Amino acid sequence: MERQGPREVYLDLGEKIDTLGTRAPRNETLHEILKALYTPDEADLVARMPYGLSTLKRVSRVTGRDEKTTRKLLESLAGKGLVIDIFAGGEYRYMPSPMVIGIFEFTMMRTRGELDYKTWARLFHRYLDDEFFGANFGDGQVISLLRALPHEGSVAGPVTEILDYEKASAIVDSHDTFAIGTCSCRNEKKHNGTKECKNPLDTCSTFGYAADYWIRNNLAKKVSRSQMRENIARSRELGLVFSADNVKNNVTFICHCCKCCCNALAGIGTYGYARAVTTSNYIAALEPGKCNGCGLCAKKCPVNAIEMRPAETAGSKRPMTPVIDESFCLGCGVCALACRREAIKLHPRPQRVLHPENVFEKVILGALERDVLQFQIFDDPGSVTQAVMRAFIGGFLRLPPVKRSLMGERLRSRFLSAMRKGVAAQGKGWVAEL
Repeated sequence: MERQGPREVYLDLGEKIDTLGTRAPRNETLHEILKALYTPDEADLVARMPYGLSTLKRVSRVTGRDEKTTRKLLESLAGKGLVIDIFAGGEYRYMPSPMVIGIFEFTMMRTRGELDYKTWARLFHRYLDDEFFGANFGDGQVISLLRALPHEGSVAGPVTEILDYEKASAIVDSHDTFAIGTCSCRNEKKHNGTKECKNPLDTCSTFGYAADYWIRNNLAKKVSRSQMRENIARSRELGLVFSADNVKNNVTFICHCCKCCCNALAGIGTYGYARAVTTSNYIAALEPGKCNGCGLCAKKCPVNAIEMRPAETAGSKRPMTPVIDESFCLGCGVCALACRREAIKLHPRPQRVLHPENVFEKVILGALERDVLQFQIFDDPGSVTQAVMRAFIGGFLRLPPVKRSLMGERLRSRFLSAMRKGVAAQGKGWVAEL
């Protein structure tokens, strides 16, 4: 098998990472990141390996290496968070980590090996900017990797109205394996010298098979259910945003996000991409006669969706009043927790937000929106036949009318059903259950 020179290998790796669900604009900063994180052999392996979860035997066959060498490289990459290894279908399966959630988070969460946080933080800080968010949300994409959870106690009316998949406490109770790791965003800001808050680093929460991956690769510390509950309670007291895995079933992580550090929230509040985090099914609204115009809700809003404006009512006792931009409100409830007068609460949105049922749906719909679904369907980068099919199917799926119809409510469920049948026919029915 012919090997390429180092620069060509990293260019191929960058092209590969740009097709893994989250788009990763290729530029000189990306090239620097890849050179800092991957050895040339690791870069070559990832560039050649299948796009989706694959067994050791298949990775070895597709990349043209013997299994012993392949296993050693995969273990090194998994330990650095650059390859994800998951026990599924009766054995471990491997896939390249996307930029987000993947390379960035797992790099800044590392707890073993040689650490060069300052270099990594500088590079990621430069890379995760408007161009990155524009590549992923600039064409009106609505499928995000994260969704806001409404803080319990911030919703007006009976708590029973909140569905379990929107309650942090219910998500914790639904799992048996837990891990807490370093918040990648706050760690990046800390080492880049831009962290403004005093919020703790040890907050990032994961559950189930994702927690198993983090624990095995020393990316996080295994904790008990009671420790996880304490972690959730602490973040609620600190007024952090709960940004969960954007699925209804088998939620695998909750991020504890702050306004000054979180890159995903910056996608909304700084760069203006309102769907960088999917909203909850709730939206903030003022409670009549309770607001004194103090402005605390506007100060605490993590995405700058509340603006204080002069009160329009003549002779009003409050000279300023909060105005909520409903197109940006996350429905997280941080504003409601901050208000001592309970003058702002979350109320159900007029139309329910469609969250993917599971990881399979999230990946398929997100890949369709970002024009990379063909790489999930035909995942062997070395196959000439599959390359032709990727080009043909990719061109068809990129047509705006096709994409709109498949993402629309009328055809969405039929499209996902067809995708499930497709993976089942390949003997990968377990993928649709993730």
